[in-house]
Amino acid sequence: MSTVTLTTPHPFSTTLKSSNRIESIDLLRGLVMVIMALDHVRDYFHADAFLFNPADLNKTTAAIFMTRWITHFCAPVFVFLAGTSAFMVGSRKGKKELSAFLLKRGVWLIVLEFTVLNFAWFFNIHFSLIALTVIWALAIGMISLALFIHLPFKAILVLGVLLVAGHNILDPIHVAGQGADAMGWSLLHEQGGFRFPFTFVFVGYPIIPWIGVMLLGYCFGSLYQPTYDASTRKRILLSIGGGAVVLFVLLRLLNIYGDPHAWSVQKDPLFTFLSFINVTKYPPSLLYVLITLGPALIFLAISERYKGKLTQALVSLGRVPMFYYILHLYVIHILAVIAAILTGYTLSDMVFNTWVTDSPALKGYGFSLGTVYLVWIAVVLALYPLCKWYDTYKINHREQWWLSYL
Repeated sequence: MSTVTLTTPHPFSTTLKSSNRIESIDLLRGLVMVIMALDHVRDYFHADAFLFNPADLNKTTAAIFMTRWITHFCAPVFVFLAGTSAFMVGSRKGKKELSAFLLKRGVWLIVLEFTVLNFAWFFNIHFSLIALTVIWALAIGMISLALFIHLPFKAILVLGVLLVAGHNILDPIHVAGQGADAMGWSLLHEQGGFRFPFTFVFVGYPIIPWIGVMLLGYCFGSLYQPTYDASTRKRILLSIGGGAVVLFVLLRLLNIYGDPHAWSVQKDPLFTFLSFINVTKYPPSLLYVLITLGPALIFLAISERYKGKLTQALVSLGRVPMFYYILHLYVIHILAVIAAILTGYTLSDMVFNTWVTDSPALKGYGFSLGTVYLVWIAVVLALYPLCKWYDTYKINHREQWWLSYL
């Protein structure tokens, strides 16, 4: 069993270091970051993205559906592992310092979401649309965790389970209109859009289940204490991850609880299977969390000793997630501007006051799914040297306080 030493982390990143560093968490994070870029390239480049929802079984193809579905792993893994990293920080600093750490970083992420990231998505200097998406959910999760860490460990775990497993009870509740009650409910549990004098706020990530995922990730961090050796941790991860997948299958077969949309028999066995795994992300249903975090935990169990060049490349990406996140949005959007101009559209067509794929100006724009994959690979390969450089810079300049914010 190796001795573990903690160093000051980035709010997303794992800082577990020893003579035999456990890198599987960084590896998993790096892997989902690469997958995430595929979804965002699809948003800006795929012709069909501007015509229909890729999860609409009446219009989609299996390839389009799975291109979207595989990216479901990204947000829950980000939020869950952020909670894990928080536990590791707390193991070194204590709860009082950790609470301040989480609060400051949560506020910082909200500032980024409203400014730098908003502009990256829309290229709109008027900020006529504010979308509260994954970074918003991550920020609120951190701010909430800053309070909840002062509860007993078992209480945090129970609360996390209740928020994730119980929030679907609230699915029948809807609050219409543009009032404070409607917006409050949207922030908590139901997507919604709200008009203000100078902007439109779209709540894409209602926070109740995401806070639960963050709390569960925090409790999960206890498995990476020095008291657990690799074989014990692997057995526990396989049990929890496998149990989550089995529970998903059982609940989904019952078609009673766990997701607001039931599955149904489709035109053929393949599409029936797609219906079965077509779970709800906004907000993330219990079944969504089970089928994403379950396999993620299994991956962590089997990948702890993975080595090789590809593994180390993904680990490097996983150690600089916010740097990568900001950079990849700007690169993808700039490339989309170039692609639009080259195919007869204008720069203004890539400036949005709606969500990207809802833009009426881009009906008819776009490329094949094969082209989307080529652009995705090119984007990731182009970003890797910059992320590798920044990872090395962070390692060599740990004394720089601002590095924990990017």
